Amino acid sequence: MDKKRGFEIAKGFEDKGINLPERKTKFSAGYDVEAAEDCIIPSFKKGNKPTLVKTGIKAYMQDDEVLILCNRSSNAGKKGLVMANGIGIIDKDYYGNPDNDGHFMFSFFNIKEEDIEIKKGDVIGQAIFQKYLVTDDDSAEGERVGGFGSTSK
Repeated sequence: MDKKRGFEIAKGFEDKGINLPERKTKFSAGYDVEAAEDCIIPSFKKGNKPTLVKTGIKAYMQDDEVLILCNRSSNAGKKGLVMANGIGIIDKDYYGNPDNDGHFMFSFFNIKEEDIEIKKGDVIGQAIFQKYLVTDDDSAEGERVGGFGSTSK
């Protein structure tokens, strides 16, 4: 089978009972992504760093595609969870990188007054594969040298 795009279990999570993301209806754009383990997202206080929620998943795709990580529509109202970066961008060359094998995570702030508990298997967000375009004069030739936050290094 010729692999075009999809999800795999990231290294270190092979025996953790991780479920690959799924679309729940035939017209859903997003694949529901679950938390790989229990975690607590503390109530927001000035100076807090966002909490990275592990998924145990990596994604592969075509050269002109990106994976967009989006919050669940119910997360902000029900759980007070907002994505620290608005949306997450997972580039093709993030897959299999030497730092973390391409394991992607969701970055959350909790705007509620109480801490929020995320349980393993809770749906925490959605992942959408998308085509992208480049400009006529694009000349990018750099290569990824690491994992999370490594694009500008």
